[in-house]
Amino acid sequence: MNLKVNIAGVELENPVITASGTFGFGFEYGNFYDLNKIGGVCVKGLTLKPRQGNPPIRIAETPSGILNSVGLQNPGVEYYINHELPRLKATGTKAIANISGNTIEEYCKMAEIVSASDTDLIEMNISCPNVKQGGVAFGTDPKTVGEITKAVKKNCLKPLIVKLSPNVTDITETAKAAEAAGADALSLINTITGMVIDIHTKRPVLHNNIGGLSGPAVKPVAVRMVWQVANSVKIPIIGMGGISSGADAIEFILAGASAIAVGTYNFVDPYACIKVLDGITEYCEKYNIADVNELVGGAIMNG
Repeated sequence: MNLKVNIAGVELENPVITASGTFGFGFEYGNFYDLNKIGGVCVKGLTLKPRQGNPPIRIAETPSGILNSVGLQNPGVEYYINHELPRLKATGTKAIANISGNTIEEYCKMAEIVSASDTDLIEMNISCPNVKQGGVAFGTDPKTVGEITKAVKKNCLKPLIVKLSPNVTDITETAKAAEAAGADALSLINTITGMVIDIHTKRPVLHNNIGGLSGPAVKPVAVRMVWQVANSVKIPIIGMGGISSGADAIEFILAGASAIAVGTYNFVDPYACIKVLDGITEYCEKYNIADVNELVGGAIMNG
């Protein structure tokens, strides 16, 4: 059985990747299993300079998911390259750097810095405040998505994955804008904006008031958006959003994802990625699928 997949020219041993922000730099989970057993590790979101993140409370549990407002706490891109990346590459898995910024210039600078390293792929998180545009997120406007993708691509020597925000009217418009501007692949979905209010204090639970919802609660939305985007673009898609089993992963692949990312469920079960991979293998064995790539976009629509 062939489980290898290709994302923008980079071959992964299998379609299971970790979602940024839920796996650190991988080493805590490396105590449970060899990281080379999964297709790749997408590290926690990186910024140009170190960030402390938002004040607590910044995580809140919800039915079938969590809200997070961590605020991109990270040691900065230079620390990642000098200290975390060599250790991660030594495991034999593929390294994916997730970059975030407040301006297009910051994104371009980070892409240039990371491109000079051994990182295999760069994922650009565009669900961040655009300081020069009055706090509007880059990822919600197709024109802006195209502008930032085009600019960053000029400074990016590694394959560029654009991570799409679901907090839009039509995600196919931002997907097509990213593809037209030179994106090599897309990943979706990022978290859905949400809020939890403590009815006793009458205040939002999160210090930042709102946060990003992830976990099983968002999966049907994510599957739908992956399917829509897969029917709108020709570049590879990494699907994510509430995956907690091999069956979940197969849904995303049938919807059109070439690879999938496991996020929140890593907090529930440190073996989540391995169990998802085992589930994909069992499904392929059950239905005599010789190559997992045969399943990509294989969902049969009604009507």
